[in-house]
Amino acid sequence: MRKILIIGAGRSATSLIQYLIDKAESEQLQLFIADLSLELAQQKTKNQAHTTALALDIFNAEDRAAAIQQVDLVISMLPAHLHIEVAKDCLAYKKHLVTASYISAAMQELDQEVKANKLIFMNEIGLDPGIDHMSAMKVIDEIREQGGKMLLFESFCGGLVAPESDTNLWNYKFTWAPRNVVLAGQGGAAKFIQEGKYKYIPYHKLFRRTEFLHVEGYGKFEAYANRDSLKYRSVYGLEDVLTLYRGTIRRVGYSKAWNMFVQLGMTDDSYILDDSEHLSYREFTNLFLPYHPTDSVEIKMRLQLGIEQDDSMWDKLVELDIFNPTKKVGLKNATPAQILEKILSDQWTLAPQDKDMIVMYHKFGYELHGQQKQIDSKMVCLGDDQLYTAMAKTVGLPVAMAALLILNGKITTPGVQLPMRKEVYEPLLQELEQYGIHFVESEIPYVGYNPDKVVVA
Repeated sequence: MRKILIIGAGRSATSLIQYLIDKAESEQLQLFIADLSLELAQQKTKNQAHTTALALDIFNAEDRAAAIQQVDLVISMLPAHLHIEVAKDCLAYKKHLVTASYISAAMQELDQEVKANKLIFMNEIGLDPGIDHMSAMKVIDEIREQGGKMLLFESFCGGLVAPESDTNLWNYKFTWAPRNVVLAGQGGAAKFIQEGKYKYIPYHKLFRRTEFLHVEGYGKFEAYANRDSLKYRSVYGLEDVLTLYRGTIRRVGYSKAWNMFVQLGMTDDSYILDDSEHLSYREFTNLFLPYHPTDSVEIKMRLQLGIEQDDSMWDKLVELDIFNPTKKVGLKNATPAQILEKILSDQWTLAPQDKDMIVMYHKFGYELHGQQKQIDSKMVCLGDDQLYTAMAKTVGLPVAMAALLILNGKITTPGVQLPMRKEVYEPLLQELEQYGIHFVESEIPYVGYNPDKVVVA
């Protein structure tokens, strides 16, 4: 029996665990599912054969080491900053490691030792990062094999609500960590290259500069720039590309509405509000508006944002119930961003019958035999329900599949790595298609600079 330890049994691990349970007998797997909550781990094992639930406090070094020593491979579905101690134990006890998270500087520092011990520490093998890398490298490698030269690479991804579950004016519900949605774009200006020129978008302008996208069967979307589009330039081998841009997908109109919170300051996570626990939603909203002896909160809000009562932006705000004088925040020592997250969670949480949707869109511009060409590659994945979401599938399945490929000797290159090589992405992308995660590629006339890009001051 090959033994796999899965640390973290939360939402992102649902499809991952089910995949490995389904493969356990044929692949001779023994699965140890560990979580701080033994009850949660037991829920995910479902009393299946080949599975054992463990209560594991990741900060208990002795218990963590004991769990890792008994297996052949570890899958860490912990928050990214907690991977490093697991990685050090995997190195000490010579175990392979798989995570869906970005490679941290601390993780990268282990690379030489990992290689020396002929271990594989596969990272960034979820959705974004993960499927984005693999699907992009497949097309980029094919272009290069034909003798083509890359001119443009734009990549977009978004976790959205499926059309049949799209029931609010924002056309959005939380399908992943709400905190990450509230803090999106903060921490520095968005940076990318457009037609050979460096471009920067500061946070206060980010949500007013969007690009339109169209996906057949699903309509029109918009995308705002990710914080740093250039960090994968060398990894993808795109040092000389003229345009490199990565963005986050939303339904059209979301970004303009979200910008209201940005301009008011409600997304700020840098300071704590006094007596936050006892604030009503209305009082919280009023904190960011000027004092006036007679004007209501609603009037001050409209004046501050420059919107009319019959504007759709106003309807979006009213729908969130932010003017409610009786609802209490109930959060001690909270930042504005934390309170906004609480308010949004009231309205944007997936109902049990709701389905989510992942949309990924790549654009590849290149020159081949003196002609400029473009390939657009699109993927849409729909969730099954609130538990087996599209997000859980697209994050968890690649992780589980990579773990099996490592155990079966199909991935052999050692080191701390991303899924950028054919030995990783070819079998993974082929198997993902069996689970409804597939890309549709089409050749279109080369666009270059996108004239549809919206720029609003």
